[in-house]
Amino acid sequence: MGIHGSYAPNDPLLDGKGLRIGLVVCRFNEAICEAIHDACVHELGKLGVTVLERHAVPGALEQPLALQKLAQSGRYDALIAIGCVIRGDTYHFEIVCNESSRGITDVQLETGIPIANVILTVENEAQAQLRISEKGADGARVAIEMANLLRRI
Repeated sequence: MGIHGSYAPNDPLLDGKGLRIGLVVCRFNEAICEAIHDACVHELGKLGVTVLERHAVPGALEQPLALQKLAQSGRYDALIAIGCVIRGDTYHFEIVCNESSRGITDVQLETGIPIANVILTVENEAQAQLRISEKGADGARVAIEMANLLRRI
């Protein structure tokens, strides 16, 4: 079933053994991003991933370029983009959310390396806090599932 459905115990789609995963973590809204990172790494470990490499970027708009370089390196089976964009008083929120998401999608399509987009886009910090654990774990499962799918096809 899809990522928002349920998985059977020991589902081969979620077998992370032998996968190489790169994480790119934003420093903007750092406490939230670190908590998402920790939830993601915890889930990756539960699913058998042992090869992780972490990289930091200033914010969500810098994600696509870092992800592109990592994807082009050939060192990873999947990547995970971790960040948090909180709405402010200007249109800048929409630009950051839309452009970072578009850039991440472009990198996936250009390189063939799956990228789990774990950049929260929320109205306020309270919404972010409610989503940290679930979003981090979802990102881990998406990365593993897509890496395994692409290995099979």
